[in-house]
Amino acid sequence: MVRPLSNDLRERVVASVLAGESCRAVALRFGVAVSSVVKWSQRQRETGSVAPAKMGGYRKRVLEPHRAFIVERLAQTPHLTLHGLKDELLARGVKVSHNAIWMFLRREGLRFKKNAAGARTRPR
Repeated sequence: MVRPLSNDLRERVVASVLAGESCRAVALRFGVAVSSVVKWSQRQRETGSVAPAKMGGYRKRVLEPHRAFIVERLAQTPHLTLHGLKDELLARGVKVSHNAIWMFLRREGLRFKKNAAGARTRPR
């Protein structure tokens, strides 16, 4: 992910715009995009600062409220597969992907059965 440009540059760009230069001329002089000059000027007018907003975001974990149910199901049925657990969660109204369940189990340190019982094709 790219880092935001420095506040020093942003402040110099906005100061030039406030001094009366056009956004295109300022962008050309400082080597930034015209859209950046416009956005920084707007941010300065609205908030009084040219500092960048927080980058990225936080995604709420969908399965966290259902942790007790998942732990209970794995304790009751140790041979439960990820797809089986996905189907049980869907029956409860929780629509998640196979990968979301796998990531949740890994993060929580829980164990699970990869394949359905009896799916082994080679004898030991």
